[in-house]
Amino acid sequence: SSVMILHGLGGRQLSLQHAEHSAALMNAAQPDFLSTLVVSFPLGQERHSAGFADLAAAEDGGLSGFQALSPEEVLAEQRALLECLELRKTIFRSDHASNYLPLQGVLGRDKHRLLHEIAAAEAGLVELRPEWARGL
Repeated sequence: SSVMILHGLGGRQLSLQHAEHSAALMNAAQPDFLSTLVVSFPLGQERHSAGFADLAAAEDGGLSGFQALSPEEVLAEQRALLECLELRKTIFRSDHASNYLPLQGVLGRDKHRLLHEIAAAEAGLVELRPEWARGL
């Protein structure tokens, strides 16, 4: 089986939940292939944001509606996803043009290396793909 996960789909409010729940599904499914992309809104995010109106009203903390993730928050979501994954032989690709940090490996064999690559990027030791190069 093949699965694609869109980082940033839940915005700031649901980022960690999105990562944890996606990982739980992947752990149960043990897909042959898993890829991640970063959500984008080439025609604007109004329609997607409308689905967050009830969440904004129920949340405490002053957030209102959908808030897109920054590149750093996307990395944090990707790290959270990888930390929660317990896959045995899944080919993992996160090298689509939408991704700020291209990653490739086999999970679980390469999990620690991939987490190290994310940590290096979070520490500023690896340059993220600039917006103009993201091909969106």
